[in-house]
Amino acid sequence: MTPSATRNFIADTPVGAKLLGAVGAELVDFHGVNDQLSLLVPARQLELLDRFGHLEEKRQECAAICSELAALERERAAFEANLPDEDAADRLRLMVEEIDLCNPAPDEDEELAGKHRLAANSQQVLACASELSQLLSEGEGSVADQLGTVHHRLSELERIDSGMTEQLLRKSMDIQDAVTELSRDIASLADKVDLDPEELAAIEARLEELYTLKRRYGPSLEQVLDALDEGKRRLRAVDEAVQARRDFAAKRKALEEKLASAARELSAARRKYADKFLGKCRAKLELIGFRNSRLEARFEDIPAGSSGMDKLELHFSANVGEDMRPLRKIASSGELSRVMLAMKTVLADADSVPTVVFDEIDMNIGGETANRVGEELHELGRHRQILCISHLVQVAARADAHFLAEKHTEKGRTFSAVRRLDDVKPELARMLGGGESSLRHAEALLKELSQR
Repeated sequence: MTPSATRNFIADTPVGAKLLGAVGAELVDFHGVNDQLSLLVPARQLELLDRFGHLEEKRQECAAICSELAALERERAAFEANLPDEDAADRLRLMVEEIDLCNPAPDEDEELAGKHRLAANSQQVLACASELSQLLSEGEGSVADQLGTVHHRLSELERIDSGMTEQLLRKSMDIQDAVTELSRDIASLADKVDLDPEELAAIEARLEELYTLKRRYGPSLEQVLDALDEGKRRLRAVDEAVQARRDFAAKRKALEEKLASAARELSAARRKYADKFLGKCRAKLELIGFRNSRLEARFEDIPAGSSGMDKLELHFSANVGEDMRPLRKIASSGELSRVMLAMKTVLADADSVPTVVFDEIDMNIGGETANRVGEELHELGRHRQILCISHLVQVAARADAHFLAEKHTEKGRTFSAVRRLDDVKPELARMLGGGESSLRHAEALLKELSQR
């Protein structure tokens, strides 16, 4: 897995950051120094319990149902927002009534406008048609007469040589037929424009009706018809609003019941795993110095939501005679660090993640407790890969391999580097304060650990 500033790869295959993060979460679990602060948040404590019990799927089920509820609410809100109020509904009814009363047909205005243009220019059309009729067939010397003469002369040639004129005579007849048909078509124009005054007035009145609709709801007749369809749809929504609201309420009730059932199931599982989780944590706490500590989970029922129906707060007492208090009220950062370490080691045991990174989560502890912490981390490393960043000699000395992180300056720039240590004794001595006595101490510690 090779992440870079701009491109990410898994097995030499480019992948997106989301997939890289998802795969990384299955391979590496990171526990940082600031995790102990997140432990103070009750919601985070609940997440840790869910993680221990592998309850993430049940929790995600609650979250998915909540997403459905949110989507349903958005749909309901959009429905209500688009629903006309009483005044708007009255206006829609008037519009639908007016358009339905007029009952326009698609493209009716264009057809009527064409007829009206012909009728309005009827004199010019009739005069032109009459002139063309005279030229084609009715006047002296018309095209029809001329074609008759042509045909007659071709007939004379036929007597001389019929083969020479046969094709020409057929073409002559075709031309005469075409001229006759053209003359009839031109004559029919008169029928189209010869409207009586009443019919013309009816066309003009209808065009005025259509113009009024287009001016109010258009500007095109197509938009008028669209407005009619939309108006009828919205009025149907008004008429069906009562039933629609019942449907929304029924869907919401079904989802809420489904959420309540999932949340109850999750809550029961949490209470089941809480005793087991805290029992293991108490055992770990005893190993790292809290022999008389107490740790318990206190649940509070809340309305079912994306994380279920539980509010959890862990309460802790480090010593006999001390009252149990919420973790967030623990004054000692060392106590909090050890509680966090205990939980993290328990979780690491429960998880299937093969690599666990601990970044200075052993801060604020020392002495014999530090020895116990080192032993716990070493034991955990028997079952999975542990990468531990530490400033405690007692922890570092127990590692199977050691790497030193250091900085150096080169040409005015600062660089960080990590190198493996073949001999860890000098570095352990430096962590102990340096000097010959520290080196002897480091040697003795390593020898003691090697004999265990």
